[in-house]
Amino acid sequence: MQDENRKTCIVTGAAGGIGMALVKTFHEAGYRVIGIDRVDSALAAGFGQHLQMDLARYAADEACAETHTRQLREMLGGGGVDVLIHNAAVQILGRTDELTRADWLTTLQVNLLAPFLLTQALLPELERSQASVIQIGSIHARLTKARFVAYATSKAALAGMGRALAVDLGPRIRVNTIEPAAIETAMLREGFEGKPELYAQLEGCHPQQRIGQPEEVARLALSISNGDLRFLHGATLHLDGGISARLHDPDE
Repeated sequence: MQDENRKTCIVTGAAGGIGMALVKTFHEAGYRVIGIDRVDSALAAGFGQHLQMDLARYAADEACAETHTRQLREMLGGGGVDVLIHNAAVQILGRTDELTRADWLTTLQVNLLAPFLLTQALLPELERSQASVIQIGSIHARLTKARFVAYATSKAALAGMGRALAVDLGPRIRVNTIEPAAIETAMLREGFEGKPELYAQLEGCHPQQRIGQPEEVARLALSISNGDLRFLHGATLHLDGGISARLHDPDE
C-alpha cells in the first residue's frame, strides 16, 4: 500500500506507554503514523515517522511553533490528517502552597494550550480529511486527590475544550475525549516500585479489580476514528473499569 493511499494519524507523546500503544495500533490498522515527542524515540519511529518536539516550547514560543508546524506539513507532503491524538501530558504534583508559577505554566502549556494550538495550526489539513481529533484526558478531570491540583485542573479544562471545539467547529472535524483511570505504564509501575501492597490496593479500587492496559486506550481511539462512528462528536468517554461509579466508604 502506497503512502498516498493511506490515512494519516499524528500522535503526541509517542514515546510513552499509551503513546507507543497508539502508534503501534494505528500502524497495524494501516495508518501512516507520525509520532511527536520531546525525546527521540527509535521505538516509535519503527512504526512510522518521528518528530522531536517540546510541546511546552510549541505553546510558549510562536517562532518555534511555526518551525514545527512547517516540519509537520513537509512530512505530510501536502496531504491531510485523518486522526490527531493529543496524548502528551505532564503530571506535576504539589499541594496548593507548594505549586510554583513555573509548575502551572508548564502544565497548562503541555496539557491544554499545545493541544489547542496544534489543532488550530493543522485545521486545514484536518478539515480536508474531516478528521477525528482525540484528546487523552484523565479521570482526574472529575475525580481527583490531594497534590493533583494543577494536573486535575488542566485535564478538566481539556475536556471542556473538547466540548467547546465540537460546538465551535461543527461538522468540519470531530473532537472527542477519552478519560482513562489508572493505566499500566512504566511511569505508573515506577511510582509503585517496592510497594506491591499499594499497587494491589489500587487494583482493588476498580470494580474490575485490575488496572487498565495502554492497548485498551489505543483500541478505543481507533474505534472512535472509525467512519462508522461519525455521529460521536463532543463526547467524553470514561475508560475507567467502573471506578467512577463507585462510592468508596472507608468503613466498608
